[in-house]
Amino acid sequence: MITFGILSQLAALFFTLLSMGLLLAGLGRNNVRLVESGKRGLLSALAATTLASIALAYLFLTDNFQVEYVASYSDRALPIFYKATAFWAGQKGSLLFWAWVLSLFIGLVIFSNRKEPDDRNTPYVYLVMAGTLSFFLFLLCVISNPFDTLNFMPRDGQGLNPMLQNPGMIFHPPTLFLGYIGFTVPFAYAIAAMITGSSDASWIRKTRVWNVLSWVFLSIGIILGGQWAYVELGWGGYWAWDPVENASFIPWLVSTAFIHTAIIQERRGVMKVWNMVLVQLTFILCIFGTYLVRSGILQSVHDFGATGLGGYFLLFLIVITVGGVYLLAESYSEFKTPGSVESYLSRESTFLFNNVILLALAFATLLGTVFPILSEVVTGNKITVGQPFFNQVNTPLFLLLILLTGICPLIGWRKATVSNLRRNFLFPGIVALLSGIVMVAFGIRQTYALLAFVLAAFVGGTIIQEYVTAILSRKKLTGESSPGAAVKILWKMRRRYGGHIVHFGLAMMVVGIAASSAYKLEKQATLKQGETMTIGDFTLEYEGFRQYEKYNRTIYAARLGVFRDGKRIDEMEAERRYYVNAKQPTTEVAIRSTLAQDLYVTMPGIGQGNEITLKVAINPLLIWIWFGSGLMVVGGVLAIIPSRRRES
Repeated sequence: MITFGILSQLAALFFTLLSMGLLLAGLGRNNVRLVESGKRGLLSALAATTLASIALAYLFLTDNFQVEYVASYSDRALPIFYKATAFWAGQKGSLLFWAWVLSLFIGLVIFSNRKEPDDRNTPYVYLVMAGTLSFFLFLLCVISNPFDTLNFMPRDGQGLNPMLQNPGMIFHPPTLFLGYIGFTVPFAYAIAAMITGSSDASWIRKTRVWNVLSWVFLSIGIILGGQWAYVELGWGGYWAWDPVENASFIPWLVSTAFIHTAIIQERRGVMKVWNMVLVQLTFILCIFGTYLVRSGILQSVHDFGATGLGGYFLLFLIVITVGGVYLLAESYSEFKTPGSVESYLSRESTFLFNNVILLALAFATLLGTVFPILSEVVTGNKITVGQPFFNQVNTPLFLLLILLTGICPLIGWRKATVSNLRRNFLFPGIVALLSGIVMVAFGIRQTYALLAFVLAAFVGGTIIQEYVTAILSRKKLTGESSPGAAVKILWKMRRRYGGHIVHFGLAMMVVGIAASSAYKLEKQATLKQGETMTIGDFTLEYEGFRQYEKYNRTIYAARLGVFRDGKRIDEMEAERRYYVNAKQPTTEVAIRSTLAQDLYVTMPGIGQGNEITLKVAINPLLIWIWFGSGLMVVGGVLAIIPSRRRES
């Protein structure tokens, strides 16, 4: 199976390079048959990468520790579902996963075009995607082969990092990769449009589903990463502005900007250069994020360390950046649209301001992430930028972004009138004002938190007003019931209201982030059995201790009774786990979640007499982050369900 995997990778690289040659020859000779042969070569590469992936998965599941990659990330005691996910635990397997998914996406693009003849752009699309695939296959075959073997057969493997033995490992890396890889498709279409000079919005329409779906996958990956950090790392937070977290967040910001301006190009035929810049920047930042993870130039709990791949990714990054800039300069006159925004009081202008803020957020986050590198180059000292910088710079920008999110639906296209603005802003403005009064009455004084709550209420009021108005209008026209009209409007105009659901989810997340950041309580205490500690309205009593074996770990668990106002309301169990083949124990979190707050308990220490050290936090409204992020994903999926007629 090892030889089979190696040969499959080599075959995939051969078919991809052959396909590129056939596509180039077909374009040069205007020969449709050669282009068709190039497409079949890419489908053959898909088959080969699939076989290579199956081979690596089989080696993990059969404990073949002669393979260096398997021995590094698995052992005999590892549960089978973690053996399967160890496929992408390291950089070699993640590269193969990337190549397989990219080849799969190429196959889907070919399949989606099967019922219509290829236009002049399509062969270039295949060529760009094939070139990207060949880069990853080259790394696999020549530089970082997951099928490399040891010169001996170990009795057992080193095992999977305990931090990765979490359900998040099953979903977080793949969804993040699906988001990264998915943006290859719109990037390829954009490059093809610049090469052929196709300045219309056809490439935008063809890639809309890919744009939003890739954004959805990237969103899920980021959300699951935050949730994973929250339940696994034990520090009580979900986002630390870690370089690898930022590496995925930066392209997410730029892709969000691209999705908004793509709407304008579809509707108005303007902002074409903006879209070309944004789609290229999104893909470049996806590759740059991958470079940061695999180069070892930044310290992070997530990265792969110095893998020797950094130089190759940097070279690839330079090639696609220089190539993209050159093509944009060459085609600039064809894509430039004078007079893009007719009035500052228009929806187009709010989209433009929205994008400026998103790009400012992306730039600030990028600057803070790479600042240690820049400082070392300039001064010789690596100066690390911490959370205070990111919070201080990005928080005002985020609040401004939320404000624009609420304003945008209230302003019409082209130019809004003062009377329309007065009418549209009345209800959301009242909702925001009343929310602010209520917050102050309840003792909310922290400036950023108060602003966040008020602006989130403004966004919610805007969305509710538009939805209710649409329901009443439909009821008047059709005589349907309110629930029936609500469902039909949501379905018939799912692209528009899918976007509104995304924005409503974002508002919920803002509330959760603001509350859990500004009003978090923390306390630490050491308890003997029978003793208690109090935090906020809660009292925790140390009631019992047990030790037991499960899978590949020894678990030490403390049972805690949870009391409020003298009444027992729940029971929690905090754990310390000692894994086979792991030098350090892990702290497993106990969480009691309600709509109002999370009670978050970790046990960082156990004494010789089973006395325990507890670190306890109360995170207000934190579950709103997960509910809000779920709504964002639902809204994104709803927005890309195909519709028979064009929505306004």
